[in-house]
Amino acid sequence: MEQTDIRSLPLAQLKEEVTAMGEKPFRAGQVYDWLHVKLAENYGEMTNLSRDFREKMADRYPLMPLRLVREQTSRLDGTKKFLFALPDDCLVESVWMRYKHGNSVCISSQVGCRMGCGFCASALDGLERNLAPAEMLDQVYRIQRLTGERVHNVVVMGSGEPLDNYENLLVFLRMLTDEHGLHISQRNVTVSTCGIVPMIYELAKEKLQITLALSLHAADDEKRRRLMPIANRYSIVQLTKACRHYFAETGRRLTFEYSLVEGFNDTKQDAQKLIALAGPLGCHVNLIPVNPVRERNFVQPKKDAVEAFKNKLEKSKINVTIRREMGRDIDGACGQLRRRYLETARKGEREE
Repeated sequence: MEQTDIRSLPLAQLKEEVTAMGEKPFRAGQVYDWLHVKLAENYGEMTNLSRDFREKMADRYPLMPLRLVREQTSRLDGTKKFLFALPDDCLVESVWMRYKHGNSVCISSQVGCRMGCGFCASALDGLERNLAPAEMLDQVYRIQRLTGERVHNVVVMGSGEPLDNYENLLVFLRMLTDEHGLHISQRNVTVSTCGIVPMIYELAKEKLQITLALSLHAADDEKRRRLMPIANRYSIVQLTKACRHYFAETGRRLTFEYSLVEGFNDTKQDAQKLIALAGPLGCHVNLIPVNPVRERNFVQPKKDAVEAFKNKLEKSKINVTIRREMGRDIDGACGQLRRRYLETARKGEREE
């Protein structure tokens, strides 16, 4: 019989499970506090619960926290990258970054990815499976325990397409921001998507106060299709309509993520097309000098070219920033650390 991962259960559902065991409902609140506030990794830590109750819980709902496989720390800026093993030994990456406004964690939502974006290492081996809400939450929890520092901002922008794991993503978002858990403000949570149009409409219905970041990367369909297979299904016109609807429903301004590739999408014409697209929507544009991936041949523009592109947008009153490069010396791009680890493991198996 498949066991329920208790850390994926919202408080109301946890109360149902606990009362079905013959316990009083308030016990669920105690367990929830241990799991999602004190970040307990085993029932032995739950010292205000009876031994009998803890044993029953451990038997029915075993806790299987993520296992740390590898940790890298940047010598440049202190960014930490973590490789975690899930209970079935699948691997995911998470990143911890320190900013003046607080500590940010970037987490994965899937093991691998099936979107096939041309600049991303996560998609090179395809999609293995979705992550459960508990597995997304535990990336945040484990990093907070490992660093000993409070997490202030969470970005779902690691391996995977969050809207391709929609139901689990919603549970994760509600539990992460729940007042009975870590209670991270929804306004401090960002979800990135490559642009699955129907799911943008679905997310808009929830009226969450999160930031939705659209991986745009090109402001015309032809170039975008060369970078992102999803563009073969949904045009920029369809995306623009979905973004406008999302803003109308939530009141939350969207962010356009735009990876700059030298000689491809960094020209004056590209800037003008981006201005025409982002201006009417009032979007924030986040320019990302493309992070080199060994398996791809994209080249990062020179610093002055990036600044020139930014200046063009600013002159047209586009709110724009250049993403600060973090962890460049520690396999900074999504999926790189996991891929290097798996390649080494496969090489070792072949040599045995």
